[in-house]
Amino acid sequence: MRDFPSCFGENGIQVADSSSSSTSKNVQNLVTCVYQCKLRGRLCLITVTWTKNLMGQGLSIGIDDSAKQCICKVDIKPWLFSKRKGSKNLEVDSSKIEMYWDLTNAKFGAGPEPLEGFYLAVMFNGEMILLLGDLKREAYRKIDSEPGRSNAILISKREHIFGKKFYVAKAQFSDKGQTHDVAIECDTIGLNDPSLVIRIDSKPVMQVKRLKWKFRGNNTILVDGLPVEVFWDVHNWLFGNAMGNAVFMFQTSLSAEKLWSSQSVFDPSLLNRTCSQQMRDCQSQGLGFSLVLYAWKNE
Repeated sequence: MRDFPSCFGENGIQVADSSSSSTSKNVQNLVTCVYQCKLRGRLCLITVTWTKNLMGQGLSIGIDDSAKQCICKVDIKPWLFSKRKGSKNLEVDSSKIEMYWDLTNAKFGAGPEPLEGFYLAVMFNGEMILLLGDLKREAYRKIDSEPGRSNAILISKREHIFGKKFYVAKAQFSDKGQTHDVAIECDTIGLNDPSLVIRIDSKPVMQVKRLKWKFRGNNTILVDGLPVEVFWDVHNWLFGNAMGNAVFMFQTSLSAEKLWSSQSVFDPSLLNRTCSQQMRDCQSQGLGFSLVLYAWKNE
């Protein structure tokens, strides 16, 4: 088995996004989703980040062009009793960008991403390019537009998850596939020979024994009949700070051999860049869907 891709570094905390540099007590609970869409005939990325902290919940929306130049970014600051519903209009290079959201009756789970009872819409020159949530009719009424279909496709998701032994997230590995429960089980406290188990919809799909020797690695599983490459780095859990995070990445489409031989997230020439940026590079080349989980141990 190859070593875990070295973009994750010797210390997983150092390569995670900026909020990962703290202990799990202080790390911000956030979910970042990256969608690929077409603007002016070019592929662009829309990044939606849902946050949750002591001040409340917040939302950030950014649009980058194919050259990774920021077109615009809107931050909706954490709310307690305000800003759950609103809109934002921007003029960028003679183009009109409109954003609408309504989270007044949104229902949330343990994380900051709403589950239902909401909508988030992004318009570009009168065309719907992104529409999230289950209140699509309400969104079109608000926008006063005929129902259509956005061209955005979810290509990557990054999420912070918390637990003591079990860590759970949801993922849709293909654009039209079903949503799955992804569960990671790993007990490292007081065990001489800890192991790692990953389940999809409660079904075990991967087990790693002798984890102290295999704290980094990769394996291929099948989800919806598609190969999904799983990479893990649990070095911090075993040898680092007791409240450090492990990193798991689920990558569809290409095998590990092809990923290592291509100019992708695991290219050694890109090691000085952050893993989040490398993943965006990988996605911009059409290499499939990536799910990156930063797993933090609670005390």
